[in-house]
Amino acid sequence: MTPHSPSGRDVTAPAAPPEVFPPTLREVLLRPWWLGMLALALVVAGVFAWLGQWQLGSAIDTDPPPPGMNEQVRPLAEVTEPGQYLAEPLVGQMVEASGHWVPGDFLIVASRFNDGVEGYWVTGQLRLDAATTGTDQPTSLAVAVGWTPTLTGAEAAVVELDAAVAADPDATVSVTGRLISDEGPGLPPAGADPQTMTRMSPAALLAQWHDIDGLDAYRAYLTSAEPLGALERIHSPAPGEGSTVNWLNIFYAAEWAVFAGFAFYMWYRLGRDAWEKEVEALEEEAASTPARGDGTGAATVG
Repeated sequence: MTPHSPSGRDVTAPAAPPEVFPPTLREVLLRPWWLGMLALALVVAGVFAWLGQWQLGSAIDTDPPPPGMNEQVRPLAEVTEPGQYLAEPLVGQMVEASGHWVPGDFLIVASRFNDGVEGYWVTGQLRLDAATTGTDQPTSLAVAVGWTPTLTGAEAAVVELDAAVAADPDATVSVTGRLISDEGPGLPPAGADPQTMTRMSPAALLAQWHDIDGLDAYRAYLTSAEPLGALERIHSPAPGEGSTVNWLNIFYAAEWAVFAGFAFYMWYRLGRDAWEKEVEALEEEAASTPARGDGTGAATVG
């Protein structure tokens, strides 16, 4: 039945809004653009996965040194080279070297503890011979030759050692001890003499040594197993057996795995945002389209 207007004229019923069929999320993600973005995410995730695998491989020492390896005395040249950082498995390695002491280069390092007692180290420049280095290039090794509890004792030891070396500067000596990593330079305590050294740093000692033109020097230093003069033996125990697992590297490997997963999440999240915007735009367009009774937008009057 055709409805009538109050004036008696026939008017057609308003048509329902056009039905909207928005695309599904799957249809949007399978479009060429988003497939290309997926390929890019795969490449990025692959790079992150490779970095994670490399980090994981570095986290586990598959060939750790055998127990007690550091206690076997080895020639210095077999362990490290001048200017090189000492690898962690070799820290504390017992080594032997030969050469001669350089007169005037016995220096004091403060804040050195021996069995819990604070005192001083006396250090010297050992100019290595060709039998140790395998070359004629002048090369030196910083050696901590002994400990004393007082500054007065350290100063007296320096005078004694300088005098003994000056009497026969070319005398060849053989030194055995534990090889330790450079501690790096540090500032002296407040109010102390600016020349006071509180850290065992071959670089800082090198700045005060004599006859260093064209000199090569080791970054690591040696704590002598046998003290010189009236000095006491430096307490330098063997390092504890380290773990074969580097947990920090494992943490980094896990981070790379998270980054790889995040690459896929970003692709999905961006694709979903684009789909939601498209659906919202279609719904707004459909809602703004006027109802049409006969396809012309005008009411039919009878």
